[in-house]
Amino acid sequence: MSKTQYWLIKSEPSVYPYAQLEKDKQTEWTGIRSFEARNNLRAMKPGDLCLYYHSNEGKAVVGVARVLTLATEDSTAPGEDWASVKVAAVIPVKAPVELATVKATAALKDFPLITRSRLSVAPVTAEHFKLILKMGKTALPK
Repeated sequence: MSKTQYWLIKSEPSVYPYAQLEKDKQTEWTGIRSFEARNNLRAMKPGDLCLYYHSNEGKAVVGVARVLTLATEDSTAPGEDWASVKVAAVIPVKAPVELATVKATAALKDFPLITRSRLSVAPVTAEHFKLILKMGKTALPK
């Protein structure tokens, strides 16, 4: 079994908030139109964990999602070279971790929200993933 990888995925709360993912249980993560983000989707494996970030409005890590599938063709762009994965809600973050807090935390100076702020799907180190959960007063379910 491969080692769990960690990711940051972003959605505007007016488009698809984490609460909607909780209600839906799972969704296809579609609409990514950046080559680098697409390649990150293609690197995801079932069981990988994602920090779910509300972009533009709210600007905070608000939940954790789990990757359910390997990347497939994006159903919103048939015949084009875009990818999507299915993700499921795992747990909301008890205390959302705001962008300002991330920026003010020295240990997160290399976190993708700071270094790659426009990238919608980005890899995250295990250390950063665990620190964000700790800052959010959240423990993963056993």
